[in-house]
Amino acid sequence: MPLHSDKQLAAEDQPSDLDSPLCSESRASLSDFECSRRSFASDSSSKSSSPASTSPPRVVTFDDVMATARNFSNMALAHEIAVNENFRLKQEALPEHSLARRVKSIVHQAFWDVLESELKAEPPEYEHAVRLFEEIREILLSFLTPGGNRLRTQICEVLDVDLIRQQAEHGAVDVQGLAAYVIGVMGKLCAPVRDDDIRELKATGDVVEVLRQIFHVLDLMIMDMANFTIQSLRPHLQRQLVDYERTKFQEILEETPNALDQTTEWIRESMQEELLSPTPGAEQSSKPSLSPRLVLNSSYLRLLDWDFPKRDLPETLVTDGARLRELAEKLRRLKTLACLSLITSGTLGAVAESLPGLERRLHRVTAALLEGMHRETFNLQEALHSVGLQTCVEVNKALAERGFPALGAEVQANLVGQCSSLKDENNPVRSLVDKRVQVYMKSLLGLPSPPKSLPPIPRGLDVIREELEALGTQYLNIVNLNMQVYGPFYASILRKLLFGEEASRGADASLPAN
Repeated sequence: MPLHSDKQLAAEDQPSDLDSPLCSESRASLSDFECSRRSFASDSSSKSSSPASTSPPRVVTFDDVMATARNFSNMALAHEIAVNENFRLKQEALPEHSLARRVKSIVHQAFWDVLESELKAEPPEYEHAVRLFEEIREILLSFLTPGGNRLRTQICEVLDVDLIRQQAEHGAVDVQGLAAYVIGVMGKLCAPVRDDDIRELKATGDVVEVLRQIFHVLDLMIMDMANFTIQSLRPHLQRQLVDYERTKFQEILEETPNALDQTTEWIRESMQEELLSPTPGAEQSSKPSLSPRLVLNSSYLRLLDWDFPKRDLPETLVTDGARLRELAEKLRRLKTLACLSLITSGTLGAVAESLPGLERRLHRVTAALLEGMHRETFNLQEALHSVGLQTCVEVNKALAERGFPALGAEVQANLVGQCSSLKDENNPVRSLVDKRVQVYMKSLLGLPSPPKSLPPIPRGLDVIREELEALGTQYLNIVNLNMQVYGPFYASILRKLLFGEEASRGADASLPAN
């Protein structure tokens, strides 16, 4: 995190303000969409481990598996740091009342009790205190930048372990003075968020408690330093992300030749869907022609309805798995909100139009009732019924405020019933909204990268316009970045699926961009 300008770490170069994470993802390496398409049509991944390879399978050893795991772990971490600007390291807290936490507390308390008894002994014992100051010195030195020679020299002189041991032999160690010096140095090196902790340290009188809290604050400062380093590295990772991920994934393929099996199946299913779907005005032929980009867009669209609990994602999308799942959950909730809005406006008709502000009020109430819709324990049928009842309440309240009669019992029953019927997957309103949302998302995938403007929102989706545009932009940038990184691997898979094993061997084989 950024530090005080007058502190030691302020000498570090500060990362410049980034654009939104959505745009920064899409321009990680190739800023132009056509470059992405040329990458897609290239054959840069046609190595021995590519899907088009005819090399005989080899035995995968335990070392190969571990190497693959390490490569994937490094790639996933780099990807998360680059695309998630909210990524932060946090201290792992043991569960409250757990055995591990009780044991840790007992051991730590025993250590500090021993230290206290040693310092209060006659004559005092300083062995544990000397070791603590030695450890503190090393931690403080680790915070310094290469240019902090003056402070480095001072720390080494004041916290000279050999000198402190000599003082201990004569019972002349000024523990309180050394602790005060350490706190002063920590105040120079810490991030602004730790200033209050430093003030509390200075106000603590008991020397053992001071040492104990010094280590606590040092642990926090170590985490701050790690997060500051991550923030500094993020712009560099974003610029190098495409090449880095592609190289790492190629290494994974070399260690695990079947690492694209699920990706191949994902693309094959989309290809079969496109072959089976009729194209208006197209002449029937014995050998239908498919656009590789159309197949991939169809594959990407299916991610928005992916059955995450029961089915693994394609290998090339695992690093964005959490983001894609969150997007799918948000989109499901937005579609339900749009359905309920259409039902309300269709049932009430002119009544709803005569009540200004009613739509916004109903949207807030409905959104609150559908909060947590993605949880397994969420009862959708009960929530939809509650939305219908609450809608009637809000409408009647708005009518009463203007001196109009309440809705009739039949209208209210019809409204509640239609809201509850959205639980049915074949509900016509639900099918209509699903189709319009898919049309919008499909139009997003046809935009250049980065997009100059977003396509118009389809009719009936105005109530979720802002949320849908934000979600669509995030989705588009995930897709564009994924395409830039894995386009060559997708090209190899598509050549194999479209033209067969023999045709995919040619180094000059390429696919049209459209």
